[in-house]
Amino acid sequence: MPITADHIRATVAEYTDAHPEDKHTLAPLGDLLDQGADVTSRKEFRGHVTAGAVLVNHSGEALFIHHVALDKWLTPGGHLEPEDATLMGAALRELVEETGITLSVSPVRATPVQVDVHPIPANDSKGEGAHWHADFRYLFRTSGDQAVKLQEEEVSGYAWRSVDAIVDEVLRSRVVAALR
Repeated sequence: MPITADHIRATVAEYTDAHPEDKHTLAPLGDLLDQGADVTSRKEFRGHVTAGAVLVNHSGEALFIHHVALDKWLTPGGHLEPEDATLMGAALRELVEETGITLSVSPVRATPVQVDVHPIPANDSKGEGAHWHADFRYLFRTSGDQAVKLQEEEVSGYAWRSVDAIVDEVLRSRVVAALR
């Protein structure tokens, strides 16, 4: 069963209960949901939902991937798929797809550690206008060493780095706090 508007609303409500300071940045998502927009579809060019995973290993290091199209080091994540039933499940699917990691991965908490709303520039080669993503980022732990098998169409490298290497200050501080 695909991710529903009700699931997104419930996740946002739980998240904003923990992070009321983020309510204003999530207002555009609520507006689109109120208008009946399918924010799970990457074809919704006013804005849509994506899912990401911050994976931390037993040494306290976060997994970064080198994203080919963006030429940036990021944590795993991407667009929702019709078979995704939950936002956390979508984040875990993206982690598995991009890195091949499947063993001993567990969520740190049931709610996102961050929902980051950010602009996406137009991409003429894909016929996509400028829009925004509401990226639901979940924190996962893994125990032991994991073999990484990259999805080479999208990812060209990986590295385990200190959590302090997370560029987004809010995400970094929330990950650090959640791991205490």
